[in-house]
Amino acid sequence: MLAVLPALLLLLLLGSRSACGVFQKLYCSFSDSCECDFKPGIRDLEWDLYKNVFGQHLAQNLVAEEVSRFLLNKSPDRPLVLSFHGSSGTGKTLVSTMLGNHLYGSAMSSPFVHQFVPTLHFPSAERVPQYQEELKSWVKGNLTACARSVFIFDEMEKMPAGLIDVLEPFLGPSHVVFRTNYRKAIYVFISTAGQEAIHRLVLENRLAGRDRDEIKPSDLQDVVQQSVYSNKTSGLYLSSIVQQNLITRFVPFLPLTRTHVERCVRAQLCQRGSCNRDDVVEAVGGDMTYDPAEGHYFSTTGCKAVAAKISFFL
Repeated sequence: MLAVLPALLLLLLLGSRSACGVFQKLYCSFSDSCECDFKPGIRDLEWDLYKNVFGQHLAQNLVAEEVSRFLLNKSPDRPLVLSFHGSSGTGKTLVSTMLGNHLYGSAMSSPFVHQFVPTLHFPSAERVPQYQEELKSWVKGNLTACARSVFIFDEMEKMPAGLIDVLEPFLGPSHVVFRTNYRKAIYVFISTAGQEAIHRLVLENRLAGRDRDEIKPSDLQDVVQQSVYSNKTSGLYLSSIVQQNLITRFVPFLPLTRTHVERCVRAQLCQRGSCNRDDVVEAVGGDMTYDPAEGHYFSTTGCKAVAAKISFFL
């Protein structure tokens, strides 16, 4: 390390943007304190979650608690790994975007927030060995550039089997891996896998006359984990990441009722300057499809189709 210092000092004296970039990469490769453009706003994240995510008390609490605990720990022994599960339109992608916004201020436009979509980045199941090497190299390179990198893996149910296990060395409790500090990174997996188990418990809870907010994380944690682990299309089927308990939290997103959908409608109307259009709120809520057949309790698409329907009824 001492031999590197003269070169680093020279780079600093040069003061050029390129020199600073090289310095940052070298510094981050052996430093525990490389923060990049990391400017976390924990309280702002909590407020955003509670104000703009509807019907998801479990996700709101779990994400707020785990992110806060992780960021307040100056020397975590492993990265934060969150796995979001639930049906379409329940807020999984929205919450992952909020994380990016409140950690770096710009979500997907930040060079330190990386999103992977299987159909785009890993389209062929026959090329898994190649993808594993590419993903390993990509993660390693970005952790070298910034120890606070955020990696978001969307649509995990479309991930080729076995591919994600290449991340196992990056997620464990060791101090460094591949000569790179990695313990301050955040990983988010997003998937519809486990939605049947979540729906079943929420429906049983409703039919028993219990309030939805009475559902606790412990009611679903093991159920979702087992469902995902045994699902051949979950992206985490028989995964060593699950076997080794490297996922910090499985975060369930509950199916949304008409009340929740109408709150989504109201929020989006307010963004368009039309908060008082009760007629549109009623029309969109009534035009959604709900299941099961007996009861029509939950929106089959969550809030996903709300924007298009608002445009139709305005």
